[in-house]
Amino acid sequence: MKKFYILVIALFSVASYAQTVTATIGYQGYEETQEYFGQGEYEIFLDNVDGILDKPILILDGFDPGDARDIPTLYSILDFVGGNLADILRDQGYDIVIMNSPLYNTDGLDIDGGSDYIQRNAMVFTELIQLINAQKVGSEELVVIGPSMGGLIARYALSYMEQNSLTHDTRLFISFDAPHLGANIPISFQYLLNYFAKGEGEADAQAILDSMLNTPAAKEMLVDHYLGHLATGSEFEQDPSLLLPVGAPNFREAFQTELDDLGFPNDVRNVSMINGSGSSMMTGTPGATIISTTLDLGSFITVDIDLKFTPDAGQSDLITGFQSYFVGIPVNTFIADAESPAESAGFDSTPGGTSELSGDLESDNPIIIALLAALEQDSFSFVPTLSSLAIDNESDWYASPDIGGIHNSPFVNTYIPNDNQLHLTLNEFNIEFALEEILGGVIGVEDFAYNNKYILAENPVWENIHLKLNPLLNYENVNISVYNTSGQLVLSEKFQNPSEVIVLNHNLSSGMYILNISDKEQVYNIKMVVK
Repeated sequence: MKKFYILVIALFSVASYAQTVTATIGYQGYEETQEYFGQGEYEIFLDNVDGILDKPILILDGFDPGDARDIPTLYSILDFVGGNLADILRDQGYDIVIMNSPLYNTDGLDIDGGSDYIQRNAMVFTELIQLINAQKVGSEELVVIGPSMGGLIARYALSYMEQNSLTHDTRLFISFDAPHLGANIPISFQYLLNYFAKGEGEADAQAILDSMLNTPAAKEMLVDHYLGHLATGSEFEQDPSLLLPVGAPNFREAFQTELDDLGFPNDVRNVSMINGSGSSMMTGTPGATIISTTLDLGSFITVDIDLKFTPDAGQSDLITGFQSYFVGIPVNTFIADAESPAESAGFDSTPGGTSELSGDLESDNPIIIALLAALEQDSFSFVPTLSSLAIDNESDWYASPDIGGIHNSPFVNTYIPNDNQLHLTLNEFNIEFALEEILGGVIGVEDFAYNNKYILAENPVWENIHLKLNPLLNYENVNISVYNTSGQLVLSEKFQNPSEVIVLNHNLSSGMYILNISDKEQVYNIKMVVK
């Protein structure tokens, strides 16, 4: 009878359609005169086992200007070859809660939630966390999956709640290719788009500029933004003294400082799966030509357009060139240069989760259609590998992430592919990583995820197995064995008094293994994937 009563309460208290959630904590943006209370919409997809909201997994939307993705679309984004992550989890008894950031009006202000301030969306997510915790049956802690900008929203919300004595009751945060140190759109393309809008009066270019580059979220995330390079008094001319990468004034630096000060949540297991290469594979090359073409616009008008990736380390180059002609006579000219810092080549070709200009420039405008047809380099690095891993002690954005060695990362476990993948690509490998984390990737030791005695710095692993050690603990007589799925011992090493990190070289074939660690106190087992 009690179970039936709980079921009835759950069914009638949890709707199967989108509902609105409004933040009770307001946020005042950098250029706003008052605080506004954000709004979101969410839908609960109950599990296929007991149909009760008792094991919630919260998933957020990312950057989505104009609310192009509704909740069903967000659910379908979890598709991969072989299934859908949400469907798999629901079959395992987990409930999926998806939050979308819609268009709405609050206190007279029209807000595009999908491109609004990350902080305001975080306050909405804070409200949703508390709402779901109040509705759920039982004491199961939440799992939060934050794809792309959603990872920043989730990180901000969870950290904010901890620092403001708000209970989030969350055990696991999966950051999925989120730009913790910033995102990138080729600055050469930004310059050209802005020139078309301001210099040539192209309405389509202005619409793209307003809906994407000039939104609060874009100005908070982009590590290099055209607004940081404009000459005083001009809407499109470049200041020749401002060639190095710089974010949007009053937005980028302020946001990153705020995010860094918040840090990562402490009472949560923080893990990351990314789409950027872990082996320094570049996206194109520094200085690569994006477009070099002449367009015939009719009526005796032609246009020469040249776009390039930002150059190699310590180099400067012309990256944006526009020249229009009437019957062969020059009419309008626009050029812009870029310089890369001495310690790193430009962002456009870094290892990272990629995006494509052809996907970002969908338009019926004949000029834009002609530009797309002339693309020589479509893909660019959108979320650099080091950004998605939040590695802030490396100034070379092309460096391989040595998490178990010289590089610091707040994540206790990571999935890092060997090659660069399209941003937010799901496949059998990162799906397996996510499922291992959610369902219990550690075998036989319930509190392993929280004691942090041995941390597998990278999973999947490549040439070496890196185990990070807790500097506050003592290690003596550590025996490490690796078994394949048939139970055969394939690797074994002993370490008398290790400190900081244990590195094991291996020649293991690709596949799943069990990493067995024993010391004077306990035995630990971890599932490990070798690529």
